[in-house]
Amino acid sequence: LRFSCRRWGGLVQPGGSLRLSCVASGFRFDRYHIGWFRQAPGKEREGVSVISNSDGFTYYADSVKGRFTISSDNAKNTVYLQMNSLKPEDTAVYYCAADDRSVYSGMYFIYNGMEYWGKGTQVTVSS
Repeated sequence: LRFSCRRWGGLVQPGGSLRLSCVASGFRFDRYHIGWFRQAPGKEREGVSVISNSDGFTYYADSVKGRFTISSDNAKNTVYLQMNSLKPEDTAVYYCAADDRSVYSGMYFIYNGMEYWGKGTQVTVSS
């Protein structure tokens, strides 16, 4: 499994927006759950959002609900994370991940992580 993640934009001010994308290869994208996670300096990794590509269901951490939107283009093997109303506390290294396990709810991955991981991309929110 391979992931190529990209940040569309640079340093962003509080209240601004940023979009992340992650192109996956080497596996049946439409059969996997794909997630975004983040880790801020000195903090534990945190689940941000998960999309189940088989049914399109989406899941969000409470800290980003209403501000972030995850979406997926199965034809392009790409998952996106649109981040709006950004806050300084959103500053972190963001990672894309995938998992093909069957779970009752995608929130399982939010809390417990996923099996396959890509390299991170830095997101900095600062005035």
